[in-house]
Amino acid sequence: QKQLTESGGGLVDIGGSLTLSCVASRLDLSDYSVAWFRQAPGSEREFVGAISRSGHDIYYGASVKGRFFISRDDAKKTAYLRMNNLKPEDTAVYSCAVEFFGAAIQSNNYDYWGRGTQVTVSS
Repeated sequence: QKQLTESGGGLVDIGGSLTLSCVASRLDLSDYSVAWFRQAPGSEREFVGAISRSGHDIYYGASVKGRFFISRDDAKKTAYLRMNNLKPEDTAVYSCAVEFFGAAIQSNNYDYWGRGTQVTVSS
């Protein structure tokens, strides 16, 4: 079945960096825009950012702009979220989602979601 699998989460110190991966199975990632979301305990899901199918358009949420960077490698069926200068408030479960022929914006029409990977920033 078609699915997305995130990895790369873990425990990191304040100011540290992590790179998350989102690997697509049984779907051609090049047909999809990719978005990243996060959800902290007791909080609503927050849009982190999205990348277009071409990779030329990338949009970030205000809380991560300038610290987080999204990229993609369609040959590897993988999208990435590079997180720098991590803060305790970045602690959350991070998930990726894809939209068929979508754009680099927050959408309500994602076709598939991953189950997420936990990122914990130690204070």
